[in-house]
Amino acid sequence: MDKRLAYLAELERKVLWLSTWMIHNANHLRPNEDGLKVGGHQASSASLATIMTALYFAVLRPEDRVAVKPHASPIFHAIQYLLGNQTRDKLEAFRGYKGAQSYPSRTKDVDDVDFSTGSVGLGVAQTLFSSLVQDYLRAKEIAHERPEGRMVALIGDAEMDEGNIFEALLEGWKHGLRNTWWVVDYNRQSLDAVVREGLWERFEKMFRNFGWDVVILKYGSLLQEAFAEPSGERLRDWIDSCPNQLYSALTFQGGAAWRKRLLDDLGDQGALSRLIEKRSDDELARLMTNLGGHDLPALLEAFESARRHDRPVCFIAYTIKGFGLPLAGHKDNHAGLMTPAQVDSLRERMNVRAGQEWEPFEGLGLNDGEIAAFLADIPFAAQGRRRYDAPAIAVPQRLEFTPQASMSTQQGFGLLMHEIAKLDDDFPRRIVTTSPDVTVSTNLGPWVNRRGLFAREEMADLFRRERIPSTFNWQFSPKGQHVELGIAEMNLFIMLSALGLSHSIFGERLLPVGTLYDPFIERGLDALNYACYQDARFILAATPSGVTLAPEGGAHQSIATPLIGMAQDGLASFEPAFADELAVILRFAFDYIQRDGAAEPDEVNWLRDALGGAVYLRLSTRSIEQPKRDIDDHLAAEMINGAYWMRRPGPNAQVVIAYMGAVAPEAVEAVGLMAEDRRDVGLLAVTSADRLQAGWTAAQRARERGLVHARSHVERLLAAVPGNCVLVTVVDGHPATLSWLGGVHGHRTRALGVEHFGQTGTIADLYRHYGIDTQGIVAAAQAVTAGRPIRHLQAI
Repeated sequence: MDKRLAYLAELERKVLWLSTWMIHNANHLRPNEDGLKVGGHQASSASLATIMTALYFAVLRPEDRVAVKPHASPIFHAIQYLLGNQTRDKLEAFRGYKGAQSYPSRTKDVDDVDFSTGSVGLGVAQTLFSSLVQDYLRAKEIAHERPEGRMVALIGDAEMDEGNIFEALLEGWKHGLRNTWWVVDYNRQSLDAVVREGLWERFEKMFRNFGWDVVILKYGSLLQEAFAEPSGERLRDWIDSCPNQLYSALTFQGGAAWRKRLLDDLGDQGALSRLIEKRSDDELARLMTNLGGHDLPALLEAFESARRHDRPVCFIAYTIKGFGLPLAGHKDNHAGLMTPAQVDSLRERMNVRAGQEWEPFEGLGLNDGEIAAFLADIPFAAQGRRRYDAPAIAVPQRLEFTPQASMSTQQGFGLLMHEIAKLDDDFPRRIVTTSPDVTVSTNLGPWVNRRGLFAREEMADLFRRERIPSTFNWQFSPKGQHVELGIAEMNLFIMLSALGLSHSIFGERLLPVGTLYDPFIERGLDALNYACYQDARFILAATPSGVTLAPEGGAHQSIATPLIGMAQDGLASFEPAFADELAVILRFAFDYIQRDGAAEPDEVNWLRDALGGAVYLRLSTRSIEQPKRDIDDHLAAEMINGAYWMRRPGPNAQVVIAYMGAVAPEAVEAVGLMAEDRRDVGLLAVTSADRLQAGWTAAQRARERGLVHARSHVERLLAAVPGNCVLVTVVDGHPATLSWLGGVHGHRTRALGVEHFGQTGTIADLYRHYGIDTQGIVAAAQAVTAGRPIRHLQAI
């Protein structure tokens, strides 16, 4: 064995020990106040110990990025500990408060995590889209001075059940995917069972059909040597036909069980019997578990060969779940934990002295100085941590557009993007848009006409070449700035996640804007949550929304999306009613997604605006009359903070109407009717229930900490509203979106909205049906004011 293999073999033992001990410490040694099982997946970690050792300590380069299988998190933390990127106190607190995370996390771990992988399967797809982003940057000659990196996913074979992986494969094929490695940890066990026979054959065909190279790592060097012995091919045939369950069971039972079964099935009193009998039980067990995924020479050869080209590669690496542990092969080992006695036995086998369990070089068979020098010289760690920064892109002070007398916010969005497309500076050049086959219907068409569709190779617009009239010029080229996706919202959000991390992963900032139909946010909600958890930065324009999309019916009408916008961490949600509001908010959004400041709240609005985040714009196709006004800095700030008075309530106000979004005309009309005999009635325009509520909650927490002066924007807005005044809230979405407003100062509140699936009809039909039309608003106001009549109600 050459010196490098000797070092790697020792490090493989060390990462297996540290990961096992980390989990044992969390479950058996650390105080456990609530008595819950901590867990940690000792067996699932063990199956990747060899593969990750080969990658991190020999194969990977600084430009490579890795999504680690979630259940291999302890192996990852152990490797980072040996590289100096993780601390002992974090390992001792694994799965504890502020300790190393259960699954690798970009935002919560201190070590060098490339992609968060807590949501099974999503980290896998992220590597594919990150590779496409790398191609986008290089085509623009933005990041060409850095070497191309490999985007690597370490995949549990059970993760291949996740549908989003197959959706991503199709998108990768369409865009000419390169520089992507997926390493399947083919241990043939999932949480509940042993996987079906022949699964690898299906994987192989599928990947080859999508243009990937497939490398099958089934046999290690010991097995290959045995196959070369007389009658060794019969042993190979037996292994190839052995059912997964039997192989797992024999692995758990050990050498004696292997011997009996092999002799019963293959014993010939000749060459094959001698092949078996000349090995001790331990040697036979070692031989039969010497699969490709646990053989360092085979892994190094396969990975280093793949570095010679840029084609996507799927490595199907045969492994054993729990390899090297007494749990190996048992079908219940996924969440199983080794007993203290088993850990003590492993400690003895690893030559680790009691009390020295956390020492990086304890028990290694090589000189500490030599190992330290080897670690200091590995290619992957040559540049230290690889979390980059990128300068912010200057955003114009105002986003200009030509308003129409009547228009929708979706139309306004298209006009604003079209005007941005006309600019000639770094701001529009850094914008990249994407959409799941709804580019035109979400009003991105004019932007694309000016900026083009992205492809690594030029593709002419055949309609234009044949002089067939068309509104849209679909020219694909490396200069294009729109990435067209197929109809898969999961792909949209993972692409936005990849684009929105470009500044950190590749050191170059992009300003991603994605569009989709608002109700279909729920199709990709897991991926949206995953993107926000990674702190990806993007703008999401979701349109059309609500039952306002009347003729389309319930399947295309959204109810819960305003609540999603409020609840989703890392996502600032807005729902403007007017195009001038949208212009202010969109300008803020382009600035907000670039921020990376302190997490402490701003003591004006009590929002963590300096920290930044992603932005969600809930837009509408409803054309409504636009106000004629000049927006000064104060009004713009109020729009950004979440609400402003369209009509301030007087000192004797009995009713205030608070509305958000497309129902603005009904709210305005209702206030006009009531104001004929109740002149103090107020009209509150809410642009962001999310930011209003977040600021209010933060201000309350501040007061609880003794900052008695803390007042949120909504508290200041409602401070002058008399205590006996009634709030009527209305939104084309779930009524809970604004129902909390009454809790700010204790006002009685009636919340109007949509609680059930929509249906077809006109806007008037549906607004009337759900009680969010003018009559419904006025009737609600009258009812909640306890019988105090409002004139003109009967005439409505």
